[in-house]
Amino acid sequence: MNPSGKRQPKSRQYMQRNRPVHIPAGHFAVGQIVGVHGLRGELKVESHTDFPERFAPGETLLVGYDLQEIELLSVRPHKGKLLMCVAGIQDRSAAERLRGQWLFVREEDVKELDKDTYWVHDIVGLEVITEDGRKLGIIKEVLFTGANEVYVIAALSTVNRGRDILLPAIADVVQSVDIEKGIMVVRLMPGLMEE
Repeated sequence: MNPSGKRQPKSRQYMQRNRPVHIPAGHFAVGQIVGVHGLRGELKVESHTDFPERFAPGETLLVGYDLQEIELLSVRPHKGKLLMCVAGIQDRSAAERLRGQWLFVREEDVKELDKDTYWVHDIVGLEVITEDGRKLGIIKEVLFTGANEVYVIAALSTVNRGRDILLPAIADVVQSVDIEKGIMVVRLMPGLMEE
């Protein structure tokens, strides 16, 4: 925190398919260019946002760690991904140069989250304790399974034989989250840990 009480922007990192994703300070990752489609420069994008309107024609995104602005001309769904035409990319070779790049938005352009909804970078790094005060470990990753998210906890050596704990992000398990204190309180369901 700075003296005004606002959080200082900092570079963040989270894991995507066991690879670290570095997020520039003051920005959020919303997607990744995973391939190209056809000969006219369409980009194949994997969405990483709960706000599909980010990918509407006319919207501007930032691509790569140099945060180059791109304007979306058209977007359409295709086999679980999005196919996008962007200004300035008109052929396959130009599109290929963007393969693997991440798409970002500025922090001031993010949408307000609903109550009890958090950004991934706010969850990763939280200390997890049970309702009775037993420390379990630190959340190191968030997995997106489709049904609900799963928090991967790097367990303390004295908990779960030191093995990661997979904790479903559901109301029956997650009792409270305090981002400021860096703590998540949970109620363990049978079978979540080896004792």
